[in-house]
Amino acid sequence: MTSIETPPVVVVLQLTGGNDYFNSVIPYTDSNYYDNRRSALQIAQDDVLRLDDKLGLHPTMGPLQEIYQQGDMAIIHGVGYQNSPRSHFRSMDIWHTCEPDIVGTEGWVGRIIRDLDPRGENPVTGVNIGQALPRALVVPGVSVASVADLSTYGLLTNIEEEARRTKILERFSNMYGQAIGTGAVKEYLGRTGLDAMKGADILKEGLSRYSSSIEYASDPIAKSLRDVAMIHTADVGTRVFYTQHGSFDTHASQPAVFDKLWTEVSNAISDFWADLREHDADDNVLMFLFSEFGRRVRDNGSGTDHGAAGACFAIGPSVAGGMHSEYPQTRSEALEQGDLVPNLDFRGVYSTILEDWLGLDAVPIVNGHFEKPGFVAA
Repeated sequence: MTSIETPPVVVVLQLTGGNDYFNSVIPYTDSNYYDNRRSALQIAQDDVLRLDDKLGLHPTMGPLQEIYQQGDMAIIHGVGYQNSPRSHFRSMDIWHTCEPDIVGTEGWVGRIIRDLDPRGENPVTGVNIGQALPRALVVPGVSVASVADLSTYGLLTNIEEEARRTKILERFSNMYGQAIGTGAVKEYLGRTGLDAMKGADILKEGLSRYSSSIEYASDPIAKSLRDVAMIHTADVGTRVFYTQHGSFDTHASQPAVFDKLWTEVSNAISDFWADLREHDADDNVLMFLFSEFGRRVRDNGSGTDHGAAGACFAIGPSVAGGMHSEYPQTRSEALEQGDLVPNLDFRGVYSTILEDWLGLDAVPIVNGHFEKPGFVAA
């Protein structure tokens, strides 16, 4: 953990849609990769950005290779859970609530915010950057500041801003009412309502104080991570940030879509950390990337279908860089339904962040005890 003077901060980046693990972290010496990726998805050995003598990154992930080589990135292999439903909605719900067997009603990040600020004294302890409010942040009675675009926030009239906030909450209700019941949704909206975004007012102050030489790109994830940097350097006490990018649901036209997405993500992450270093504000930050599942080992000719095991990434100066856990077996007889089989429960990955970084008790947040990979430096 970091010192009391600089409380630890987590930035969660959700890769929405199911990122292709097999083409992100490529086993470039494994013949099974080339046997299963015969279309334009196949990355030639000479094009792989090598990390060691077995694994490398997709060619669009150059900035992440540099971060890895500096020792500031951990790759956690084979992450998932048993009996994956291979459904976007259900799988993301499981990752958000840590409930693979029942439909959960509390998000794991919302529980973090509640534990960090049990009295709700700081309305910006948790900040969501994006149009939607992910269930990971939702716990009845816990407010989360939610901002679509910090650069325009505060420039709208009160009526326009109220309409935007209402639209976000309506989207949340439409997305989750059927899954957890309208009663649960109404309880959440009734107890927090527009207060779920009230903390955004505090964030306006950060706009006037922020100055940086970093020129972020204009794509959504670059803007989102710029906003995270702006809020973090404003020192308003935010401990948890959440944002997302996608869609990584590449059933068709994967080469073009995948290349674009990872180019945007890699460059945005690189700029984000450069920005924090410029402000001497990087030491207490850990970034965590995940996706709801990986994708099918064999491509379908144009893309890949839903899979099971995936990879997570942890980035920051306090990360124990390198490979963690084992890359799943790729031979055909080791696959399940044609997919890589998870060998590390995602709740164990969460537990490392919770206990070894934030100093919280993971058990009530992830609903149990799970094996923890050691990607946070001692």
